[in-house]
Amino acid sequence: MTDIARTARITRTGGPEVIEWIDAPLAPPAPGEVRFRTRAVGLNYIDAYHRSGLYRIDLPSGLGSEAAGVVEAVGGASDGFQVGDRVGTFGPSRGAYASARNVAVEELVHLPAGVDDRAAAALLLKGGTAAMLVEQCARVQPGQTVLVHAAAGGVGHLLVGWLKAVGAVVIGSVGNDEKAEIARAAGADHVLIHSRADVAAQVRAITDDAGAAVVLDGVGKATWATSLAATARRGMIVSYGNASGAVEGVNLGTLSAHGSLFVTRPTLFDYATTQSERQAMADRVFEMLARGAIDPVIGQQFPLEEAAAAHRAMEAGETHGSTILIV
Repeated sequence: MTDIARTARITRTGGPEVIEWIDAPLAPPAPGEVRFRTRAVGLNYIDAYHRSGLYRIDLPSGLGSEAAGVVEAVGGASDGFQVGDRVGTFGPSRGAYASARNVAVEELVHLPAGVDDRAAAALLLKGGTAAMLVEQCARVQPGQTVLVHAAAGGVGHLLVGWLKAVGAVVIGSVGNDEKAEIARAAGADHVLIHSRADVAAQVRAITDDAGAAVVLDGVGKATWATSLAATARRGMIVSYGNASGAVEGVNLGTLSAHGSLFVTRPTLFDYATTQSERQAMADRVFEMLARGAIDPVIGQQFPLEEAAAAHRAMEAGETHGSTILIV
């Protein structure tokens, strides 16, 4: 018997209005898959990039990659997963905006008993991104000064807590007083409100003109010049998002002019290519959660079928912390 799942679909790119909801047939899981019953979905900027066409995808397509739920059925060998297991996924396949779907076992991770579905949905992709950025990509060392743009955002506030846990000095850049409090609560040593201050100049002042050893920039176009000016000689800019638009037309000579800088544009799934790597990354995230280094900070939640409203709020800068969709 074929079941029916309520599923988001886009057939064209554009604004949040292109998100449609359909009743999609759901066949039994094939070998190597499980039936994933969704309980909570994490909203991420990459969802908007797919929806808008900034990141090109084949259409029609589902949306979303981060979710927590339970295994309802398995196809063939369970590969370590059984009916009733609490599981999560953070991609790379899309389709998390759905009441249920079939998911490849290689994209699943086990969830610990002490972490509820909402926290897991808020942490898997964003927490994995923080782990990758701090520990695998930038390889931040104790005592280094790190500038975090959008330090109150879904990834940003996790970065702040994670960086403090590994011994970094953290400078957070945010947009307003409310977000400044979130960054401070996460552990930022210094918080700058970019609408009131020259962030690069303030970073230079804080560091006795040395600059930040690492800049973690999920904003993109609007902060690129600031990142260049704030980074220490031979420092690293990690550009991991495009919240304000993509960084384009980069002249490599600019890196030399600003002190022989390093720049990287990482993708999470170049650092988590197998199920075992994804499970290890998730375990590290939940370890940091148990230590109290990071907090999901669920700032807002929407019913699943109000995903378009959630996208509008996110893109308008009206959200803080993590946003989740509840099934």
